[in-house]
Amino acid sequence: MDSYYQKKEFLRNGDTLRYRIMYPVNYDDHKKYPVVLFLHGKGERGRDNNKQLIHGATLFSDSAVRSKFQSIVIFPQCTPDDYWCRMNMIEDRTDSTPERVEYLTDVPPGKSLHLVMQLLDSLSESKQVDHRRMYVMGLSMGGRGTYELLWRKPHFFAAAVPVCGGGNPSSAALYGKKFPIWIFHGDKDNVVNVNDSRNMVTALKAAGAKVNYTEYRGAGHNVWDYALADPNLLPWLFAQKRK
Repeated sequence: MDSYYQKKEFLRNGDTLRYRIMYPVNYDDHKKYPVVLFLHGKGERGRDNNKQLIHGATLFSDSAVRSKFQSIVIFPQCTPDDYWCRMNMIEDRTDSTPERVEYLTDVPPGKSLHLVMQLLDSLSESKQVDHRRMYVMGLSMGGRGTYELLWRKPHFFAAAVPVCGGGNPSSAALYGKKFPIWIFHGDKDNVVNVNDSRNMVTALKAAGAKVNYTEYRGAGHNVWDYALADPNLLPWLFAQKRK
């Protein structure tokens, strides 16, 4: 799996974003390709430029998927002292209860996400990138980061897939109109409260978004095992185009 994803570093103003990138089979620099950005969870933070591939990478490196859905796939890595989204902890979790958090929209992005945003801007200038087909996915902390990117870069992405994440419902109006989004969560999640996704579903629908919501009954936090195995996910994702 790792061999498909090249190790890269993006440098800006003395800061470094480590990321892995996989190019399409028979990559042709005269063609344009969709881009998938995948944001990992809290447990995959680090500086090894490897742990972020634990969840999700094999989905895209599967030979059948690479053949059918030719795309550029990027897995950035958040540093250990940072977080993909800005939030305050209202009440930390116990073994049986999820976190209670406040999602912030009045502060700058964290260093890692800011570097991701700059990387995306740099990639979007490439002639090999299909600007109408930029996608973002993420799980847990990365699901929260997905919502964060959507409101910080409205009208940039063609579709999004936040898995067991959450965001500030008040930001949905910034990007929600006619926006395709597929949200996944487990109703027994004891890390990220399922109500975080439910609240975003309500807000996005009110904003006019095209919302798919899959809630797994009896499932805990690791719903990415189910979400990423859904046979309809990638056909749905790659069918979306930004107007």
